[in-house]
Amino acid sequence: MTPFDFRPRTRVVFGAGEFSRLGEIARELGGSRCLVVADPGIVEAGHAQEAIRSLKARRMEVVAFHNFTVNPTAAMIEAGRDRAAPHNIDLIVSIGGGSSMDCAKGINFLVSNGGKIRDYLGYGKASRPMLPMIAIPTTAGTGSEAQSFCIVSDTASGARMACGDPKASFRVAILDPKLTMSQSKELTAATGYDALSHSVETLVTTRHNALSECFSRSAWRLINCAYERVLRNPSDLQARGGMLLGAHFGGLAVENSMLGAAHACASPLQARYRLPHGVAVALMLPHVVRWNQLVAGARYHELYSGDLEQRLRDLAEMAALPLTLREAGVPEEALPRLADEASAQWTGRFNPRPLDAAGALELYRAAL
Repeated sequence: MTPFDFRPRTRVVFGAGEFSRLGEIARELGGSRCLVVADPGIVEAGHAQEAIRSLKARRMEVVAFHNFTVNPTAAMIEAGRDRAAPHNIDLIVSIGGGSSMDCAKGINFLVSNGGKIRDYLGYGKASRPMLPMIAIPTTAGTGSEAQSFCIVSDTASGARMACGDPKASFRVAILDPKLTMSQSKELTAATGYDALSHSVETLVTTRHNALSECFSRSAWRLINCAYERVLRNPSDLQARGGMLLGAHFGGLAVENSMLGAAHACASPLQARYRLPHGVAVALMLPHVVRWNQLVAGARYHELYSGDLEQRLRDLAEMAALPLTLREAGVPEEALPRLADEASAQWTGRFNPRPLDAAGALELYRAAL
């Protein structure tokens, strides 16, 4: 068996209505001056204001930061640092999807350790302790609340930078499925497919181990069932709970075994064509499963006894996601450049079949 070193760092509070406990939990962590990180959509949905009320009810000082977008840039992270700096914050609360959580982690790097976000590219670069953080995901997708990495876009090039450190883990994750009810159908579809992809990719990476397999399989079991139910009935709270918990298990699987070629090929599509992350992954994952069959077919079959590639296509179609690169607006002449960029992505290093530019080009052509 592959060795592993598992150190649970995040307390998980799961259940409908558990969001109301935010102020109580923040006080348990010793917080008194809190930065709330939430994107404008979360403000519009009312979740940020509810969080601020809960924190203030426990006599906490609160400052909010909302000036960032999907795929936050280094400049946005620095703006968050500048917003927090005068207030001597001692706790960060992140509400939203993966972008809110990435932004919170990035701000924490700079507030607690200084410098620029690029200084933390890679893993383990934070030399000083980091502030405690609470994650409240409102999407069932990235599972970022279970991971010690943040993904930040380079301000100039749009290239995605992965910055990680054990100290960047959230102390607490509040998983309240009621909060995911405010998602649009399109966001539910894209983020849900991303969560599904984590269960598939993590099971077969070169770093998978007995522990990560437990999370991969649990994530697949929950999401494979709940995703279809949520797409058909967005008000199904039980299915929403299954998606949210499945996404968390998928995040734990990523944290303990990394990802593969589908995410490596998705990153350039996001950077070049501004495709939502889940959409980019959905375009590539069925083709990656077929491409990996020679070396990982038996493991895929253990996960799903039928035709996994076809199941993934069916779910993408059910979710009304684009099924080809052409449909998503990607021209054929762009494929060689995309392949070069995909082969340089860190996630591709863990694919069970080695990914180079030729392999990435083969995958893009299959997806065209």
